Amino acid sequence: MQDESLPLWLPRLARHGGPRFLQIADALQVAVANGLLKPGDRLPPQRRLAAQLELDLTTVTRAYDEARRRHLLEGRGARGTYVAAPKVDLTAILDLSMNTPPPPAGVDFDDMLKQGLSRVLMSTEAELLMTYHLGGGSDSDRKAGARWLEPMFGPLDSRQIVVCPGAQAAIAALILALTKPGDVLLAEPASYPGLRAAATQFGRRIVAVEADKHGMVPEMLEQACRRHKPGLVYLNPTLHNPTAVTMAAHRRKELASVAKRCQMRIVEDDPYWLLAEAPPPPVATLAPEQVCYISTLSKCLTPGLRVAFVLIRDPHERERFLDALRSFALMAAPMTAALATQWILDGTADELMEGVRREARLRHQMARDILAGRYSGAGDGLHAWLELPSYWTPSQLARAADREGIAITPAEAFATGAINGVSVNAIRISLGSVKDRERLQAGLQRLSHLLARRPESFSAAAV
Repeated sequence: MQDESLPLWLPRLARHGGPRFLQIADALQVAVANGLLKPGDRLPPQRRLAAQLELDLTTVTRAYDEARRRHLLEGRGARGTYVAAPKVDLTAILDLSMNTPPPPAGVDFDDMLKQGLSRVLMSTEAELLMTYHLGGGSDSDRKAGARWLEPMFGPLDSRQIVVCPGAQAAIAALILALTKPGDVLLAEPASYPGLRAAATQFGRRIVAVEADKHGMVPEMLEQACRRHKPGLVYLNPTLHNPTAVTMAAHRRKELASVAKRCQMRIVEDDPYWLLAEAPPPPVATLAPEQVCYISTLSKCLTPGLRVAFVLIRDPHERERFLDALRSFALMAAPMTAALATQWILDGTADELMEGVRREARLRHQMARDILAGRYSGAGDGLHAWLELPSYWTPSQLARAADREGIAITPAEAFATGAINGVSVNAIRISLGSVKDRERLQAGLQRLSHLLARRPESFSAAAV
C-alpha cells in the first residue's frame, strides 16, 4: 500500500494504468503543466520515493529518466533532482528539408537504445568494439544484412553483402570501383544530390535521361547508353527521391532488359523499399549480375547508426568495391554496426520500423489534407513532391519560406540536367524531421498559405 505522505503531485498509481514508470512521469508532466510543481522545486530522492511506492528503485529511476527526456527535470549532482526551467526553443525554423524518419509514437526509443547497447556489451568484448576492423563487416553483421534484405530478395548468401558506413559512402565507393575519371553516369533529371556531389568530386559527369510518371524511360536509357558508353546508371526506383514515384514492375523489367543488352552496370539505391506499401521487387532481382543494390538503415530506423548494406554478387567487383571504400572510409563504426546487428537479429529493428511506417503514414495524411490539390506524395515514405503554381519558382518559394521560418528543398537541389531545356517547377518537403506532429501541422498550414499567395503580395506585405 502506498505511503500517505506521498508528494501532492503524485496520485495513487493505478493497478491497470500501464507501466508504473510512465504513470510517474505522466504525473510529473501534469503537475508541471498545471503549476503544482514549479521550476526549481526539489523532487524526493529516488530511493525514498521507491520505498514509499513499494516499487523497485529501477522503476523510479526509469520514471525520472523519462521525465528528463521530456525536459521536465534536471539533475544537480549530490544536491538532487529538480524541476527544470522551461526550454526556450531557439531554433524557430521548421525543417522540412531533411529526409529523416519521424519519431514513432508509442515506441520508447531511449529504452530501445539502452537495452540494445546493454545486450551488445554483454555479448561482445568491449575492446573489440573500440578497435580497427577489416572493412565489409563481421560475419554477424553480414548475416544481419542478409536478414534485413530478406523481404526484398528472400534468402541470401551473406558473403555477398558488404556493410558500409552509410549509403553515401557506398555510392562514392561504387563510383570509384566501377568507373574511371571522365566517365559518364546516367541518372534521372531529378536525383539524389549526394550522387552529384560524389560524381563532381571524383571527376565524373552526370547526364540526365528522360523520365516520365513511371520513372526513367527505357528507350531514352538505351539511346544514352549507346551514345555515351556510361560507367554506370543510377536508379532510385522506390519512393524516388525527390519525386516520391515508385516505379512500376513493368518499367523495372524494361530497364533491366536494357541493362542486359547494353552490358550496363546499375547502382540501385533503395532506401525506402521497406517503408513503401507493397512495392515491386527490386531491379536487382531481375538483373542480378548487372545491379549493385544499396539499402540503408538511415531512412527506416535512424541516421545515427550510419549503417548500409550493399549486395554485390560478383566477388571480383566486391573486392574492388572494398578497396575503393577503404580509401576514404576504413569501416563502419563497430559499436553502431553491432547495435544495428543486435536490433535486426532480436526483432527490435522491425518494431522500430513499424512505428516509423505508422507515423509516416499519419503525417502523409496530414499533408494530403492541408495541401489539398497540391500534395503529390505516395502516402508513405518520408517526403512529398509539390509542383508549384506558375507564379512561384522553386528558389523564390524557398527564400520566401525561409523568411516564414520554414526550410524546404527546391527542385534545383536535385537537378542533374534539364531535358529539352525544361526545368522542373517543384519543391520537396520532408515530413519526418519535425519531431512534434503539431509543429509539423502548423508548418504545413503556413506553407499552404504561402503557396496561395503570389510573390508580389508577399514582398509587398514584407515592406
